[in-house]
Amino acid sequence: MASAQVSFGIQGGVNLSNMNIEGISTSSKFGFNAGLLADFGLTHDMGIRSGLHFTTKGTQWDMGPVGVTFNLMYLQVPVHFAYKVDVMPGTRIVFHGGPYVAYGVGGNVNFSLLGVSESLDAFGDDGALDRFDFGLGIGVGAEFGRILVGIGWDMGLLNIIRDNGNGNDDLDIGIGGTARNQNAFLTVGFRF
Repeated sequence: MASAQVSFGIQGGVNLSNMNIEGISTSSKFGFNAGLLADFGLTHDMGIRSGLHFTTKGTQWDMGPVGVTFNLMYLQVPVHFAYKVDVMPGTRIVFHGGPYVAYGVGGNVNFSLLGVSESLDAFGDDGALDRFDFGLGIGVGAEFGRILVGIGWDMGLLNIIRDNGNGNDDLDIGIGGTARNQNAFLTVGFRF
């Protein structure tokens, strides 16, 4: 019986993130990601791809004279099933997908009104957002020996607007309903 092969690596890249906020038309913002990879090969063609990633997320929008920007930082652990296809010696295409869990480690919500700005903590005791996020991700990439490149997309499934304790999930800035993270990413990595 063949045993599973485990490999580790590092990766980094750029994000284009947004938040799906009920009733508000938002704009995407650029960010970055970096982290450690773990690839657990079950067979030559299949495995589990995971790791620990630091990633930025958020969104921005303008409502007349008012501008709002969410700058969010998360530690994220994806657990994706991966299917690998050999295309030539030393080169494989990788399709992967599955859930992720994320924990907000920092960030702020910036407001500007007629040139006056204010910044609030996103996740603290008085923060507007829940730290915990959960969602699904998909991606496709290529392995060129030890070099890895990929693109993907994460879709948050949880409403991250914090319940303020009275059953009302409205933020003080007038956002009601739901807000969910969305994140497209491009990465480059190296497997040890």
